[in-house]
Amino acid sequence: MRIIRFTALAACLTLLAGCMLGPNYKQPELELPTGEAADNFSVFTNAKWWEVFDDPVLNQLESDALTYNKDLQAAVARVDQARAAVGIARADQMPSLSAAAESGRAGNDKGSGQTQSTAGLSVSYELDLWGKYRRLSEAARARLLSSEASRDTIRLTLTADVANNYFALRMLDEQLLIAQRTLKARQENVRIYESRYKNGYSTEVDLKRVEANMASVQAQERQLQLKITQTETALSVLVGRSPREIVESNITRGKTINELTLIPDVPENLPSDLLARRPDIRSAEGQLISANANIGAARASYFPSIPLTASAGYASGALDSLFMGPSGVWALGGQVLAPIFEGGKIRAQNKKAEAEYREMLATYEKTVQGAFKEAYDALAANRLNREIYESYKQQTSAMQRSYDLTKKQEDAGLIGVTDLLDVEENLLSAEMNLASARNDELAAIVNLSKALGGGWNVEEGFGPYEGLVKKQQAELKK
Repeated sequence: MRIIRFTALAACLTLLAGCMLGPNYKQPELELPTGEAADNFSVFTNAKWWEVFDDPVLNQLESDALTYNKDLQAAVARVDQARAAVGIARADQMPSLSAAAESGRAGNDKGSGQTQSTAGLSVSYELDLWGKYRRLSEAARARLLSSEASRDTIRLTLTADVANNYFALRMLDEQLLIAQRTLKARQENVRIYESRYKNGYSTEVDLKRVEANMASVQAQERQLQLKITQTETALSVLVGRSPREIVESNITRGKTINELTLIPDVPENLPSDLLARRPDIRSAEGQLISANANIGAARASYFPSIPLTASAGYASGALDSLFMGPSGVWALGGQVLAPIFEGGKIRAQNKKAEAEYREMLATYEKTVQGAFKEAYDALAANRLNREIYESYKQQTSAMQRSYDLTKKQEDAGLIGVTDLLDVEENLLSAEMNLASARNDELAAIVNLSKALGGGWNVEEGFGPYEGLVKKQQAELKK
């Protein structure tokens, strides 16, 4: 009869141990636009997407940033912390084993005494009948996946920042060359008009105009030199250089802004697998999964916990005979601990867990909204910046021709210096705008790669939008 009762009890405990309170995670259903096939965006699936620009200097800067950048190192450390937290959560589901040894002597005022020594092992284990510790482990694993995705977000942002700063530096270098070339021409104008003024062929008004134009370009040159220094120091920080190297601001140059390779046109619609591409979305979903698991852990607090203990060892009145003879002792025990009154604490914990889930759900949905907006804007910028560059290219060509004709007329005395200076100013502006438009064109490619998730790898066999969920489910089976 006892055997039957014991078997029934064991069966009940086994069934209870297999259940978990709280809702199982289900990915939120979102109204998403129809996208292009993933193959149409294959140029952005390379983890080292910046190599498409074919600049060895840029490649080295990106490599240095991924190795030495402090923000990325901190993110990697946070992943290690989350991985350790998973180990802690798993350990809570396992029995704990401890050893103890003790020896002591007690006596009375008559001088008699007794020595008592003990040594043994004890095992304690709490039956996870309601799935509390399994839910906590699930939450810890989800936070690990979220921290890994956050690290990937920082990595993606870092590589994009390095590329954008490098392209900005090459744009400023190009603009500095334009300013220096223009300054040289205007210094020659000043020399010519000084000679004309001295010989009575020109007025002081004309001389002062060309001097003012020269000073304006000199100021632009100094401003560009300042911006170059600031961009170099920004790049030095991104690639993790030492304070001494930051002060030196020595950034090697590769291809000019006009020599950098442009990728072919990409489709105008969003990719169908954007949710799987974006690490910030995966991070937000990991937090949502964790919050969902915490609801189950909080609900389990309503129900009794059953800790079990067992110990075995030796006890003896003499230390030298502790492990000899009939000195073995053992003990088995169990408890049922059920909450009766805690001033509403458990209920409040449940409400807190449910509110945290709603917060993470709103955060996840907002992250998805932001991702699609950013990707759509980046696609539009990629297309329109190419058209803008071509327009500035036509303008610069026309202004160069206008300057050549105006210069000939001014040399022949057919027009005054004012007309020439106006055309010179327009040409300088067009050339500066062209260099800036080229940088915008390159930056649009970088920002599009970032908006599409950069280099990404979805687990083999995982379809769009399902990567994190299936990886989480696989983790839970371990």
